[in-house]
Amino acid sequence: MAGYRTIVVGTDGSETSFRAVDRAAALAADAGATLVIACAYVPEKPDTQAQDALGDDAYQVTGSAPADDTVRRARDRAEAAGATKIEIESAQGRPGDTLIKVATDNHADLLVVGNRGLNTLAGRIIGSVPLDVVRHAPVDVLIVHTT
Repeated sequence: MAGYRTIVVGTDGSETSFRAVDRAAALAADAGATLVIACAYVPEKPDTQAQDALGDDAYQVTGSAPADDTVRRARDRAEAAGATKIEIESAQGRPGDTLIKVATDNHADLLVVGNRGLNTLAGRIIGSVPLDVVRHAPVDVLIVHTT
């Protein structure tokens, strides 16, 4: 089996998602693969009702400027982890859907996400984004234990 050529990793700027970036960068470095770092964001007006219900577990990027900053910080971490071919992308949309689109558009053969979940029973076992990605991604998925 040939090694991975393009690896996409999702980040929301949280420390746990940066741990997934670190792992994906190390894999990309070992494989000589291109690493695409992606961050999904919501429009400037956040869903305050959802944030209130989730409390400290609610972490989302609102607006494109924070998302752009997030992928730049993640790129720095990826370089420190040894990745040399790095692309960054921020896109408006739901995280799971956005990561799948980025992986498809970049012809990725691996999609990496952290396991951080929301404050629900299912989210404690596996987060909503990893669960969406595992169910719908047309490529291999690696869920990094980040918590």
